[in-house]
Amino acid sequence: MSDHEDAELFARLRTMWNEVDPMPAGLIDRMVAAVAADGLTREYALLTLVEGELGAVRGEADALTLQFSDGTTSILLHVTTTASGWRRVDGWVDTSTAEIVLTQGERSVSTTPAETGRFVFDDVPPGLTRVRLSTGDGEAARSLSTPQFEL
Repeated sequence: MSDHEDAELFARLRTMWNEVDPMPAGLIDRMVAAVAADGLTREYALLTLVEGELGAVRGEADALTLQFSDGTTSILLHVTTTASGWRRVDGWVDTSTAEIVLTQGERSVSTTPAETGRFVFDDVPPGLTRVRLSTGDGEAARSLSTPQFEL
């Protein structure tokens, strides 16, 4: 069959299916909304760690464990209180990471994890904290930023 004959055949098929089983009204809008909403559950879960009560991550315990993930990369943080009242943050990532940055307000400190994905931040003052990690260089570069949490 030539390209012209193929085009005619597809046009007749399209016409037949439009008459027999037309596209439901609003299908395109519903599909656009479904694609836009994909991943909102995960984003909402991350946001609810910050929204509402910050007390959910505070406590009388001397240790706190937090885990964050974007579906492809995970970061695990184990926070302990030191004798000085400040915090030590031990962390692990499950991907090769170029840099990990811990930010509290205007203060930022960075480190590079070991081959095992382990990293440490010593002498971190209590307060609202965010951790950001960046992976790779060039087109493969990605970053994961946690919501703010209270140390």
